[in-house]
Amino acid sequence: MRLILDIQKRLLPDLTDVLKKRYTILHHISSTGVVGRRALAAHLEMTERVLRAEVDFLKEQGLLVTEPSGMKLSDSGRKLLEDMEPIVKELLGLSYLEDALREKFSLKQVIIVPGDSDRSELAKKELGRVGAAELRKYASKDDVIAVAGGSTLAEVANFMTPSAHMKGNMFVPARGGLGESVELQANSIASTMAKKTGGEYRLLHVPDHLGEEAYVSLMQDPNILEVVEVIRSARIVVHGIGDAMVMARRRKVDQQTIAELNADGALAEAFGYYFDREGNVVHKMPTVGLRLEDIQSTEVVIAVAGGKSKGEAIAAVMKFGHEDVLVTDEAAAVELMKYV
Repeated sequence: MRLILDIQKRLLPDLTDVLKKRYTILHHISSTGVVGRRALAAHLEMTERVLRAEVDFLKEQGLLVTEPSGMKLSDSGRKLLEDMEPIVKELLGLSYLEDALREKFSLKQVIIVPGDSDRSELAKKELGRVGAAELRKYASKDDVIAVAGGSTLAEVANFMTPSAHMKGNMFVPARGGLGESVELQANSIASTMAKKTGGEYRLLHVPDHLGEEAYVSLMQDPNILEVVEVIRSARIVVHGIGDAMVMARRRKVDQQTIAELNADGALAEAFGYYFDREGNVVHKMPTVGLRLEDIQSTEVVIAVAGGKSKGEAIAAVMKFGHEDVLVTDEAAAVELMKYV
């Protein structure tokens, strides 16, 4: 396929541009469900005149259906979009990036979606869709699945669907999280995933970061201990990756700790731990939930994170070396290549 696409790029470059444009239109409509032409034109930064011509063509091919509320994909449009995905990945060079990153970081699998989730809500939703698909693929009957918090993991939860083989799964928060927006907390994400798949869930009603004294006291509570034991038995962990300083400020970490993180060269944060450029853990907060040794012994660890601004942070966590699957976007993948 790669040879054919190389020939096409050289002899028919305009055809490649048209294919990318039409794929983008179909893909956006697929992600939004139903959308009006004016809203679609604004989101794609395309004039209504140009979009009208493309939409008319796609309708003639039977790929789009028009309803009073807007446009949506037909069944054949949905099927074509699936068939186009590997071709578009080749055209954009994403297949090459996936292979390169998988080899460099010794991962089982890397999946890259087009775009930059820092700038595009569509790219972030696509991270969620693909992250959900990967979780469904690796999940088996009666698994315990620990999930972290954050906006990207919230998108993963939104794309979970009823599943016979996930009905007996137990979803749990990877750690506490009363210090941020409720909908972005690991508790909320675990419960959403359970409800959408028909699984079960347990909640952990404790703050994300604790003082040493509070941590010791909480870990003596039998109810909390019971939930923590379930969390630490997880076969699958799904988590995001954040910039160390952004996450520290978001969690209202004190100025002295922020100064220590800076001095230690902290670049990334994941599951309550802070990592430097080489993937070394340079700081950890007392947190109720998953510990580093639990992550190291977990059977499947899936990271879902994107955005150009997170490239270096993602690379730091990948160098830690205990990930199995990385779902990221094109902008982050290009940045990642600078740090391998």
